[in-house]
Amino acid sequence: MYRILFILLAALSLPSIGMAKEPCVTKDECIEMRNWDLGVAIGWGQKTNPLRDFDDIPVFFIPTVAYYGEHWFFDNGNLGYSLTEQKYFSLNLVTSYSLDRAYFYRWDPSNIFLKRSSQEDARLLSTNTALSSEPDPVFNSLESRNFTMLGGAEAFIYSPLGVVRLAYTHDMFNVHQGSEAQIKWTYGWHLTRWVMDMSLVFDWKSTNVVDYYYGVRPSENDYWSQHYHADAGWNKGIEMTARYILTDNWDMLFAFRYTQLADEIAASPLLDQDYSSTYFIGAAYRF
Repeated sequence: MYRILFILLAALSLPSIGMAKEPCVTKDECIEMRNWDLGVAIGWGQKTNPLRDFDDIPVFFIPTVAYYGEHWFFDNGNLGYSLTEQKYFSLNLVTSYSLDRAYFYRWDPSNIFLKRSSQEDARLLSTNTALSSEPDPVFNSLESRNFTMLGGAEAFIYSPLGVVRLAYTHDMFNVHQGSEAQIKWTYGWHLTRWVMDMSLVFDWKSTNVVDYYYGVRPSENDYWSQHYHADAGWNKGIEMTARYILTDNWDMLFAFRYTQLADEIAASPLLDQDYSSTYFIGAAYRF
């Protein structure tokens, strides 16, 4: 069993928890089966918060807790079961926590365990360009966006050109009754003590997910609760990470993620920007 950059998954709040079946470049890229894998990264980073009047989220340390058995595995709060693992593909049943709630709550799990027409045109269409007749997006206290777990399946396809992850998950606790999907391509390379990876990520969120997190409730703003109508959409992102191996236990870590929010999400009056980015620079220790 192998891991895809356990620290990057935590630092950048990625929803994937599966494993790549590529040879380990270094010993610390593998998790020994039936043993707990514990580590922590300490440094400085920040996740930009696109919500209006919400502060950006600092990242000082990133824990990692993982355990892989023959089929069952636990990785940073997520639970999974490996159905099959072949040379060119694998298939898992997985759970993950919703990432959108992280913008509303500083101590959301995904902030601890670090996913068409132009954007401007979408915003103009969503407001009908009648800016003078619309009130400023000033809100009362926001209602709670509850925590939930997503459950579903993921598949990995392995090739010399990289690893492709395909995933589909659904709300397990009827919090928003929505679904999410992901298409992710990752390519990595190794140069002496440097281990680097780049990923392109496409995250789809159903209408229920977008409406629950980014829709406006009547108690928050009566006007916008009637005039913003949520719809499903695709977030598009790029992720990059670089690790410099210092010793068997210590790495220097550099990680970055940029997400262009879907037009349907960015049009919400709760937001004042159409992107989110995360970076982290620090040292990672594996026990």
